[in-house]
Amino acid sequence: MTKSQNSTSHLEIASIIVKDLNNSGIKSLTKTPFLLSNLDSHVAYLVLSSPDLPPQSCLTLFNFLRQNPSPFSHKPDLKAHVTLISRLYEARKFAEIVNVLNYIANDDSLRCPVLHIVSLIEEGAHEPKFVEKLCDMLFRVYADGRMFKEATGVFHYMEKSGLMIDERSCIVFLLALKRCDEMDMCFGFFQRMVEANVEITVYSMTIVIDGLCKRGEVQRAKDLMEQMLNRGIKPNIYTYNTLINAYVKRNDFVGVNKILSSLKNDQLAYSAATYTLLMEWNGSLGKIGEVEKLFDEMRERGIEADVHVYTSLISWNCRIGNMKRAFALFDELTDKGLVANSHTYGALIDGVCKAGQMDAAEVLVKDMQSRGFDVNQVIFNTLINGFCAKGMINEALNVKAIMERKGYETDMFAYNSIASGLCKLKRYEEAKRWLFTMMERGLTPNVVNFTTLINIFSKEGNLEEANRLFKEMEKKGVRPNTVTYNTLIAGYCKNGKTKEAHKLRGEMEAMGIMPDVYTFTSLIHGECVSGKSDEAVKLFNEMKQKGLKQNQFTYTAVILGLSKEGKSDEAFRLYDEMKEAGITPDDRVYNSLVGSLHTARS
Repeated sequence: MTKSQNSTSHLEIASIIVKDLNNSGIKSLTKTPFLLSNLDSHVAYLVLSSPDLPPQSCLTLFNFLRQNPSPFSHKPDLKAHVTLISRLYEARKFAEIVNVLNYIANDDSLRCPVLHIVSLIEEGAHEPKFVEKLCDMLFRVYADGRMFKEATGVFHYMEKSGLMIDERSCIVFLLALKRCDEMDMCFGFFQRMVEANVEITVYSMTIVIDGLCKRGEVQRAKDLMEQMLNRGIKPNIYTYNTLINAYVKRNDFVGVNKILSSLKNDQLAYSAATYTLLMEWNGSLGKIGEVEKLFDEMRERGIEADVHVYTSLISWNCRIGNMKRAFALFDELTDKGLVANSHTYGALIDGVCKAGQMDAAEVLVKDMQSRGFDVNQVIFNTLINGFCAKGMINEALNVKAIMERKGYETDMFAYNSIASGLCKLKRYEEAKRWLFTMMERGLTPNVVNFTTLINIFSKEGNLEEANRLFKEMEKKGVRPNTVTYNTLIAGYCKNGKTKEAHKLRGEMEAMGIMPDVYTFTSLIHGECVSGKSDEAVKLFNEMKQKGLKQNQFTYTAVILGLSKEGKSDEAFRLYDEMKEAGITPDDRVYNSLVGSLHTARS
């Protein structure tokens, strides 16, 4: 057969297939093995490019060939894919084009450089903008598929070919890079966008700034904002919120205030998100008054507080123990038609548990479940801790059993809560068993677990074992905190080993951990037990110099020490000072003062 005859037979077969598809649809092909066996890549191209076959029928044939590869039919090649895309473009079926491009992108036998794809497009058979649109859509497909090298290749081709690059497509790529934590590539691509004169808006800039902030590169993010400001791209409230959030997380108060100043200069009003961030910031500083002030200001400006704002405010009031205000806010939230979420309930449950109101906690859990929220591990742990703090170990173990039936594993927090609860009941052996069981199950003890064990051995008077655990803790890379040091210092002081206690205080300060009221109170108590009230008074005065406020236990310890040695004048002076500070003395103080008078006379 000659080349001309072969060409003619291809055209004839293609013509028959087009006619059959128009008359009877795809079923006609399945009944004609002869046509299928001759439907090779060239015939497929002729059929798909035929103006007599509607684009939808082209798509139907294409899908049939893809889904039914057999000895009688041929899988569409790259040219068939490109030809179909051209026909779909004529019909403006862009969603279908994306599907076909996804086939190319995800098939190793089809995927190739964009230049090769473009070369298969018949010249003059498409609109001038077709190549530009095809490249733009392919760029998005690669971006969505996280095929960053291929996407960059398409961008490079478009840039070199003078094709217009849509910022919205670039945003898809930037978001994909950010989600994969490819921030160096994300930042570099944004710079390429600037160099390629892509029409940049605040949205693409903010994506990069947000990604950099999440990586902790706040200065780099701020520099980018200032660089783009010089190009006329002004930050919006979301940009500012991103930076405020980053500075708040770093406890960079100067940075927060600078951003707020810039926001004010740009005459941008706070959004609900801005207020939430500032409330969280002031709440973390213990400035609940400022939090309430911001909440009131927000409402005065007509910004409706959402469930996140209410939850934040409820949470901070729960942390300071103001449960009356927390429940008032919860009622207000409900009255406004807002639906409390699991975080809202979690904050309230945590608050009532810390207040020892376990009945209220159980009511909240039932209410939460009735609204379709499951109890998560955090809430289970909160309940276990609450019951243990009240000495209700059986109830705590019951919650633990329910938690495990729900598929949650008992974690270090739960083990420690139970051990601490047993300690309060002086059931030290059981407490130790719980913590040792935790370790046997492969859970690595943290600073809280170690501190609890050190506390148990200290209370048992086994300072040797307590000290061994303290050293083991450091060997395992677990850094002791103030509570750990205080626990061991208290143990030494109660056993009259003040020298070792002071040595620990020195180590503590060398580690950059400052002694607190509990540290000084323990040391004062230790000196008084050893009959060194003068040393106790020195420590008492040092507390004042360091700005630490003495509490009932501090005053009681030093007054008892002075009274024991018959130093009634000093003891009574501190007693008067104690009352002036609004601290109520207990019976031990009265009895020791009376005893000091007898000691002084004798």
